[in-house]
Amino acid sequence: MAGSNKLMDPIGRLMGLRYKSHPWHGIDIGPESPKIVTTYIEVVPTDTVKYEVDKVTGYLKIDRPQKFSNIIPALYGFIPQTFCGANVAKFSEEKSGIKDIEGDGDPLDICVLTEKEITHGDILVQAKPIGGLRMLDGNEADDKIIAVLKGDALYGDYNDVSELPKAVVNRLRHYFLTYKNLPGEEKICEITHTYGVKEAHQVIEHSIEDYQRRFDFLDAALKTV
Repeated sequence: MAGSNKLMDPIGRLMGLRYKSHPWHGIDIGPESPKIVTTYIEVVPTDTVKYEVDKVTGYLKIDRPQKFSNIIPALYGFIPQTFCGANVAKFSEEKSGIKDIEGDGDPLDICVLTEKEITHGDILVQAKPIGGLRMLDGNEADDKIIAVLKGDALYGDYNDVSELPKAVVNRLRHYFLTYKNLPGEEKICEITHTYGVKEAHQVIEHSIEDYQRRFDFLDAALKTV
């Protein structure tokens, strides 16, 4: 599903001149989606606390201190105007063979690899998806798209996750499998497999469809302004 999300219209752009756009709803995914996607970064590797966008206000808030010394090994955030709902859940069921999966009700997560040291979140970047991790948090689909920063000198030429050094992928897998758990606790997260660029594009497209279905009222409201 290439092209901008239909919710980004002239009224929305004009409002953005006066008011700060909501990172989830007010920022366009970009005209080259799913090959290149606008990404909102919440957390960077130097952060010692986990930041997360407040869904109501759109401001970045502290979610929780990092429990241990493990740090996110890439820029981490979400793709605006996406939603993990029924379509993402169904696709996860088809690919994993696991039944009764639900969407986690959040925008689609994405981690962005770059050689540059970016010192804070609350920024927008252009990212090129190259794959993803099919992650389940309990019975909820919680996919993590793997991307590279567009034009990055070290990672920018990678086009599929299979081209990455195995250590890079293993580091991402290890982080997402352990960052929520205390020692001795039963693990509730699992990664069924790592997938390539084609499947990543499909997940993004499904999440756009889920967003348009879930937030159709926003489109209707803007049309009445």
